[in-house]
Formats: sequence, structure tokens, C-alpha cells
Amino acid sequence: MARLAIVVPASIALIAALLFASLRSWPLALLVLINLPVAAVGGVVALWLRGLHLSVSASIGFIALFGVAVLNGLVLLTTLERRRRSGETPQVAAREGSRERLRPVLMTALVASIGFIPVALSTGTGAEVQRPLATVVIGGLITSTLLTLLVLPAWYARVALFSGNPSPSQTNNLS
Repeated sequence: MARLAIVVPASIALIAALLFASLRSWPLALLVLINLPVAAVGGVVALWLRGLHLSVSASIGFIALFGVAVLNGLVLLTTLERRRRSGETPQVAAREGSRERLRPVLMTALVASIGFIPVALSTGTGAEVQRPLATVVIGGLITSTLLTLLVLPAWYARVALFSGNPSPSQTNNLS
């Protein structure tokens, strides 16, 4: 657990740096990172509902969960940015980009969640180690996917309006 206290924050810092490198914007990188606490809450609630304790395997589940949650946020956000840069307003980009990426985001979350269901329900040898990991991933993906699909586009539209990086159509309207 002491090593995880170092590894988890270090992995989050690395994720933040990679997001910034990919998106070239701290506000957009922070939008994706909002998924992490929401995913963590989902994982903790799932552990609590199943009567499981935070363990090393559950902590490893959080790291895996964070990877999928960030991937889903990044998939959506890059599409929204591409649409905005092609001339759409932030609101239209958020609405239409969310529709465009609904299936890929859901499929990524569902594949991971459904794949972990047998592990989460296992009772055989080693189940006490595997169940917390699977429970964290499933619970966290439920909450982070809801955030990604419902809240992230709305927040994106607001952040893009105030980011100081107008879309081409907004630039044309200013002149």
C-alpha cells in the first residue's frame, strides 16, 4: 500500500502531462481529468455495496479504471475539438460530437465492464483477490461513462467559449 501511495499519484501526474501534450490545453486536460474522481467514487461505492474492502488488488483496479476513464474522455474531447476547429460553435460541436462518439465510448466501457463480470462474481480460489479489482472497474466505469456522455459535453461547451481559442466561425464573426 505504501508503494501504491506513490504509484497512483505519479500515474495521475503522468496522465495529466500526456493529456496536456495531446490536447495542448490545460483546461481541456482538466476536463478529462474530472473523470478520475468521479470514477473513483463509483469504484468506492461499488466496493461498499458489495461489502468489500480497499485492498492492493482494488487499488490496482483503480489504476486500470483510470486508464479506461481517461481514454473515453479523450476520445470524446478530441472529436469535439476537431468539430469546433472545423467551424462549428462549441455548443453544436458538443451536441453533434457526443452523438458521433456515443457508440465508441459505450463500447469501450461495456467491453471492460462485461469482461469483468465473471471475475466480480467468482467464488473460487483467488476470488478474494480478484473480486475487489473487478468491482472497482465495473462501478467506476458506470459513473465515469455517465459523466463522459452527459456532463463532459456541457462543460466542454462552456470551457471552449471562455478558453480564448475561438473557432474559425467565431473569428469570422468578429471581423
